Amino acid sequence: MTDIRQGEGRFGADLTARERWNRVMHYQQVDYVSHIEFGYWEELKQEWMRQGYLPESLRGPDGLIPDRAVEEYFGVEQFESFSARIGAYPLRDREVIEETEDTITYRDGLGVLRQEQRGRIRTIPHFLEFPIHDRRSWEAFRDEFLDPDHPARVIPEEELRAKEQMSRYSTNPVMTNFGSFIGWVRDWVGFQGIAYMSMDDPDLLEEMVQHLANMLLKLLPPILERGWFDAAGGWEDICFNSGPILSPRFFAERIMPHMRPVMRLLREHGIDVIWTDCDGRILKLIPLWLDVGLNCMFPLEVNPGNDPVALKKEYGRELLIRGGFNKFALHQGREAILKELKRLEPVVAEGGFVPGVDHRVPGAVAFEDYCYYIWEKCHMLGWPEEKIRAFPVFRDHPFKG
Repeated sequence: MTDIRQGEGRFGADLTARERWNRVMHYQQVDYVSHIEFGYWEELKQEWMRQGYLPESLRGPDGLIPDRAVEEYFGVEQFESFSARIGAYPLRDREVIEETEDTITYRDGLGVLRQEQRGRIRTIPHFLEFPIHDRRSWEAFRDEFLDPDHPARVIPEEELRAKEQMSRYSTNPVMTNFGSFIGWVRDWVGFQGIAYMSMDDPDLLEEMVQHLANMLLKLLPPILERGWFDAAGGWEDICFNSGPILSPRFFAERIMPHMRPVMRLLREHGIDVIWTDCDGRILKLIPLWLDVGLNCMFPLEVNPGNDPVALKKEYGRELLIRGGFNKFALHQGREAILKELKRLEPVVAEGGFVPGVDHRVPGAVAFEDYCYYIWEKCHMLGWPEEKIRAFPVFRDHPFKG
C-alpha cells in the first residue's frame, strides 16, 4: 500500500497549499495532505463567540461571522475563485409580504415566496410558492433571469485582469464555478414540482437543463481562456437520505447528455478535478457523473450510506473525494472522532482524498471537541505538530492532545 504522506522537508521547502492540493488529487507524494473544511452553521459560530472561544475580530460588519475567517482561525487552507456570472442574473429586490413576531414572509430576488423563522437560530425556509410551474412561466423566468447576453453578466476588464493575475500567481488552489444543472431548477420549481414535472412534462424539464448547459458553454470559455485553474466545482443537492429525487434513468437520459459537453470543455482547458456538492445518498449517481467526466464527490455525507472507504475500494483512482468525515461523530465525543479518523486514514494515505466534515459543522458541537478533531485530523494528515500548534486557535487556546 502506498502512502503519499512523506513528511516535512521531503521537498526542501514546504509545498504551497496549491501544490499540495494538486499533488494529493493526482495521487502524488506530498509533505502532508491538504487541510480543507466546509464551513459552519452560523449559530454555532455565534455560540462559540459568546462562549469566548472565537475572537470578536472575526465578526463581519453585518454581524455575521464569515466561514473563511473561522476556517483560517483553525488553520484551514483556502480556495480562491475566478468564475463567470452564471445562474439567474440579475435578481429583483426582495419584497416583504408579512412580518410577525416569529416569522417573516417575503418574495426573494427570483420570485420564490418563502417564510423564515426570526431569531438567533436560522432554519431551512418554508417555501410557499415557486416561480416556474409550466412552459409559460418558464419562458418568462428564462427571459428575465437567464439571458446569457444580459449586460449585467459582463465582467469589467480591470476585474478580469486582476482575477487572471490572482489565478496565475496564487499559492492557494484556484477553482472556477459551473453552478448547477438540476439543483437550480429544483430551487425554481420546488421539490414536489420537479418530481411531478419529470413525469408530466419531461421535455420541459430537460429544456431547462439544456438552457443552463448552453449558457455555460457560452459564458465559461472567456474565463477558462484567461484563468489558471486547479479545480472546477458545482452543486446539485438533489438527493434525499434514500437516493435521488429523480430516477437514475432520468438523469442518464435527460441530464447527463447536457453535462457531458460542459465537462469536456473544462477538461479541454486542463481542469481534471471536477466536483459537485450534492447532499444525501448519491450512490446511484456516482457512475453517471464519472461517465461524463465529473470525478470528485463532495461533501460525501456518510450518514445516508456514502462510505468513502467502500467507494474508494469500488472505484479506485477514478474517484476523488472531498469531505467524507461523518459530522455526527463530532457530537459523540473524542473516542468517536478518533475512531472515524482512524477508519479513513488508510484511504486518505493512498491519495485522491482530502478529508473534512461531510457538510458544514452543525450546531451544538462543543468547541473543545472540534479542536480535538482538528488536532487529530491534522496529525493524521501528516502535518508537523509545530505547524498545528501555530494555528491561531491553538495559539489562543493551547491544546495538549
